[in-house]
Amino acid sequence: MKNPKAIQLLLFVQLLSINLLHAQQPRLALEDIWGSRKFVAFGLMDVRSMKDGLHYSELIADEKGQYIVSVSYASGKTIDTLFKSNTTNLKEEVEGYEFSDDENLIVLSTESEAIYRHSTKANHHIYNRKTGSLVPVSEKGKQQYATLDASGRNVAFVRDNNLYLKSLTNGTEKPVTTDGSRNNIINGATDWVYEEEFSFDQGYQWSPNGRYLAYYRFDESEVRQFNLTYYTSGSYPKEELYKYPKAGEANSKVEIRIYDLESGKTVTADVNKEADQYIPRIKWTTVDSKLCVMRMNRLQNLLELYEVNASSGVSKVFFKEENRAYIEVNDHLAFLSNGQGFLWLSTRDGFNHLFRFDMNGNMQKQLTKGNWDVTDFYGYDAAKGDLYFQAAVKSPMEKGVFKVDKAGKMTPVSTEKGTCSAMFSEGFKFRFITSSTANSVPVVKLYDAKGKLIRIEKDNKEVADALAKAKLSPTEFFQFTTSENIQLNGWMIKPPDFDANKKYPVIQYMYGGPGSQTVKDEWLGLNWIWFQLLAQKGYIVVSVDNRGTGARGEAFNKCIYKQLGHLETIDQMEVAKWLGKQSYVDATRIGAWGWSYGGYMTSLLITKGADLFKTCIAVAPVTNWKYYDSIYTERYLQTPQQNPDGYEKNSPVNFADKLKGNYLIIHGTTDDNVHMQNAMEMVDALVKNKKQFDSFFYPNKAHGISGVRLHLYKMMTDYYLENL
Repeated sequence: MKNPKAIQLLLFVQLLSINLLHAQQPRLALEDIWGSRKFVAFGLMDVRSMKDGLHYSELIADEKGQYIVSVSYASGKTIDTLFKSNTTNLKEEVEGYEFSDDENLIVLSTESEAIYRHSTKANHHIYNRKTGSLVPVSEKGKQQYATLDASGRNVAFVRDNNLYLKSLTNGTEKPVTTDGSRNNIINGATDWVYEEEFSFDQGYQWSPNGRYLAYYRFDESEVRQFNLTYYTSGSYPKEELYKYPKAGEANSKVEIRIYDLESGKTVTADVNKEADQYIPRIKWTTVDSKLCVMRMNRLQNLLELYEVNASSGVSKVFFKEENRAYIEVNDHLAFLSNGQGFLWLSTRDGFNHLFRFDMNGNMQKQLTKGNWDVTDFYGYDAAKGDLYFQAAVKSPMEKGVFKVDKAGKMTPVSTEKGTCSAMFSEGFKFRFITSSTANSVPVVKLYDAKGKLIRIEKDNKEVADALAKAKLSPTEFFQFTTSENIQLNGWMIKPPDFDANKKYPVIQYMYGGPGSQTVKDEWLGLNWIWFQLLAQKGYIVVSVDNRGTGARGEAFNKCIYKQLGHLETIDQMEVAKWLGKQSYVDATRIGAWGWSYGGYMTSLLITKGADLFKTCIAVAPVTNWKYYDSIYTERYLQTPQQNPDGYEKNSPVNFADKLKGNYLIIHGTTDDNVHMQNAMEMVDALVKNKKQFDSFFYPNKAHGISGVRLHLYKMMTDYYLENL
């Protein structure tokens, strides 16, 4: 018979060894996540294919200066130095660059200043590789969007809401427009709402041969102004007024004008069929004299493509797309050479797919097909007739890179697990594939056209090694079916010492907005590491994609139309109910966290779902859809005048009386996107209903609350530790 004391001693030693092993594994610290770059994983940096498709350019630096170099795809070796800062009189740091068509001239940008999310202004310089000369684009103030024409003889730019031309032949600078003025008329750039919601800010384009300049003209004189207050060290705060069209309010009046460099004349494109409309894109066809203008009605459920004569402005509609709900704008319109037609991405068969049309708008062929969505389009190889794209073929959580040849045969281009994206060289001779999973950092590999691996360009090994030393839990994917028989996808991170016999608090992370996804087999960056820290502190972290989110076809995506937030809230409440039934979950301690649309969702959950949620944090939330911008809000809700119930029944301010649990609302005081007005009205509604809550406001911070992330995430971590 074995000695019981010896057995007890052996068990004690084993347990002690396990505990010592765990003690040796470093726990995550907020300072490591948000106070250093220890866990920052990088994808492919600013790599640009050169015209020959055999080399790419990079901007690099050392102690002697900055360089733009040409690198061989095949060898990875630097072949040529295209620019050296120490051989010029340029003292400022180069922040960006663009080549001319022949790659002899380089437009260099320095001393940039952010305007809004995308837009900047900077000092631009033209460097001539052959002569070594460096000349400023202008010495009369910083410029926006300095861009060379095809010949390299002229550069266009925007300054103070006017479009200018600079001749590189004789050095003269002249205005194309003269009526631009702040908060009134914009030429060659976009207004705030176009930049934010249509995702572009350069409002002009050169024609293929450089004879014409097509540009946007915004008349925002009737758009109401919004005031941002900056609290500085002076006795009085600084105020900034800018035009922000809210839902149902007046938008800018938008025109497309075309300037002819040969004649000096300007014409207006004849596409203004409605007083209230959008022009979300313009794009030159392969013919120099023909411009394509994309026009949408204000409800964004009708889209038309116009062919505009550049000399006269006369136009005709050659394609029309209509939808029962709304149409999302993208950059995937591609014109084929010699007027053969164009490629178009559409949900007309219920899923997002590629189609080919002739120039009369007649469909020639559906190029991709299946119960899955194309999620990105990389381009068309005209020499071979191949199309390259990203798609969620296997599942909404996984995205791969694929090719369809001219015979219609579809083959995978990427073989890596999880989520893959691609960057191709000119002529599709080489391709960088970036891949990651929910539990592994991004890896960038270079392949040739035949799929042969050339090299691993970036492996983020230092981050992977640092994470391997920490006590982490894997992200586990799951599915569950709601009471309405809707199957939802989710992931879960459990504490590293998870014990199924214990009950744990849960934090639901969400975004939930139209077309978005948080449930992806893809690296989620620093937020994922923060979730791991929360798991180490004893929380289960869960994320589920509700109805309205992306990569599951049009029916799933657009079922939220005219009732934005309604079905999404029901689904997230169903998540909480399902979690509460799991043996290892404490149903009395379920919380939620989200930012922007996610903050809107958590604000609804702590009010409409007050019986299910104990503690919710909302960062920069929309609390009343009447206060958000026209383009985004009306796309999904129509206007407040057309659909008052859609606004009233789904805005958190109208449910402040239902609050029961702990609610922390956080906002930046100079958020130009989701105005702090949203937080203030929510606070006012809670006070009127005698509800206790917590709030924190970051002075002079915009929507991203950058520069204070360590402070922000410590606050949120402490809030959960104290209240969940």
